[in-house]
Amino acid sequence: MLMVRMGRSHFFMVGILVLCCWTVKTKAEYMRYKDPKQPVDVRVKDLMSRMTLEEKIGQMSQIDRVVASAEVLRYYYIGSVFNGGETLLANRATPETWMDMVNEFQKGALSTRLGIPIIYGIDAIHGNNGVYGATVFPHNIGLGAARDPLLVKKIGAATALEVRAAGIQYSFAPCVAVCRDPRWGRCFESYSEDPQVVQAMTDIILGLQGDVPPDSPKGVPYIAGQNNVLACAKHYVGDGGTIRGINEYNTVANWDDLLRIHMPAYNDSIIKGVSTVMISYSSWNGVKMHANRDLITGFLKNTLHFEGFVISDSQGIYKMTSPEHVNSTYSILVGVNAGIDMMMIPYNYTEFIDGLTYLVNNSFISMSRIDDAVRRILRVKFMMGLFEYPFPDYSMIKYLGSQEHRELAREAVRRSLVLLKNGRFEDEPLLPLPKHASRILVAGSHANDIGNQCGGWTVSWHGLSGNTTIGTTVLTAIRNTIHPKTEVIFEENPGSAFVKSSKFSYAIVVVGEVPYSETYGDSLNLTIPEPGPSTIRNVCGSVKCVVVLITGRPVVIQPYLDQIDALVAAWLPGTEGQGVADVLFGDYGFSGKLPRTWFKTVDQLPMNVGDPHYDPLFPFGFGLTTKPSEAHYSY
Repeated sequence: MLMVRMGRSHFFMVGILVLCCWTVKTKAEYMRYKDPKQPVDVRVKDLMSRMTLEEKIGQMSQIDRVVASAEVLRYYYIGSVFNGGETLLANRATPETWMDMVNEFQKGALSTRLGIPIIYGIDAIHGNNGVYGATVFPHNIGLGAARDPLLVKKIGAATALEVRAAGIQYSFAPCVAVCRDPRWGRCFESYSEDPQVVQAMTDIILGLQGDVPPDSPKGVPYIAGQNNVLACAKHYVGDGGTIRGINEYNTVANWDDLLRIHMPAYNDSIIKGVSTVMISYSSWNGVKMHANRDLITGFLKNTLHFEGFVISDSQGIYKMTSPEHVNSTYSILVGVNAGIDMMMIPYNYTEFIDGLTYLVNNSFISMSRIDDAVRRILRVKFMMGLFEYPFPDYSMIKYLGSQEHRELAREAVRRSLVLLKNGRFEDEPLLPLPKHASRILVAGSHANDIGNQCGGWTVSWHGLSGNTTIGTTVLTAIRNTIHPKTEVIFEENPGSAFVKSSKFSYAIVVVGEVPYSETYGDSLNLTIPEPGPSTIRNVCGSVKCVVVLITGRPVVIQPYLDQIDALVAAWLPGTEGQGVADVLFGDYGFSGKLPRTWFKTVDQLPMNVGDPHYDPLFPFGFGLTTKPSEAHYSY
């Protein structure tokens, strides 16, 4: 019995000793990187001193949500997760579902040895457009027509709240491309052909991230708080200048033209504290941008003093070779050494991790290059408060599709409309339309279609026709606006005999392009697809009409212009079609100006303001104006 008691006493004393040693060790291992009172650079340095190569390479990896799990993030120390346009959550997924997903990923990241949280990214390029029920703002080409930096800043702030409402902290926006050829399938993502307009629109970064403090050094990323998100200036550089507007192709330009046309918006973005810059798939004078060390490390980082992190486009490093992905080791070597810090892989992450590990261990890539990349990524994570607030805030859900944001989007629609023609004779304008009429016709494939109205990057990558999300169609907006006694007849594609026999006071024809994005939108003819032209001819040849074009760029319209009484460029207005009716019927006046030149024929392209062969149908900056009607009625 005595021996048993002595044994128990011995184990008890050993336990106390271990506990004391553990307590002393814990106190000795105060981790500065976990202390929010420490300066960001101190926290970064402390954390990096504790990291293995494996952990550092994990931070440089961004993977798609469809291959991500808490276990994958825990095992590979992944630094970021995103969803591409094709890997959004199921249609009509709730914001709670989005938050739950991000939560699970974050728990996996925080369960690692050092507990480094992930950043989750999404293409929120005209509102949080990938989430059902979000406010969808006009695409950038429309905001370029409005030309109001304060308006885009407000849109940025609203977008940030709606992105946070889905538990997401990072928006791959804004696109600061200067589209020089409307044949490019991403031209609607560009604010203008004029670099000065694009520069002004970079104020959207101040909305997304918050106002930069006056004493903030140039190049240092900044995010104000948990109501804001990381922004991403893209696609560096020259993506809007490719030959014939071919997506991901080659931009041929001398150094002076690159600096004058395509670079200014990046300098402005950096001044405004942008946190990340995404590299373009395209080439400059035959050199792939993902391989261009001179422009990424030499100019962006060293000359413009960008201190945030540089991210690739999806599988961008693997598109450097022809055929694509033919030599992953080469692609990783060239991309990382060019200065790209985070790789949007997005699926075969083990290939990237193993390849980069091999290249570092065999001295093909220096440890200093790895440390530069990780330092930049961690700087952004600490700066945005991610270590203190890693999880989504479910109280933010109330901001998704809020009425306040929809009113802002409606205002943006009103401001973006460009009036190109108003009456066959200058002294006989058709607009604003009278609200009180006996019978009016609304026609066209885009009059009652939210998907067409929003365009690409809406609920899906390329967008879809149909009732894809919550919003107000142009047809519904017209019915909301006219006098109750005015009869509204909707026929999508009426014949001319029907129009002539129906005694309409006037007609509104809403036609345009079907949704597209990226290469799927590249077009050599820029024509409106049928039945759009037939609808214009049948209606406008039979009754007084206004044509509203729903397009992501100027299109061929000259052949129909003589038949059209009034012509409005509405671009891709988004979910709030009420803004179109607000201006058509005179509650507000037309004020938008063309953000890009409207050509006569595609044979003239590329043609931009200032070119020696400049002979447009409607010049850059053109836009007729109207005054609001004196009488306003509520019905």
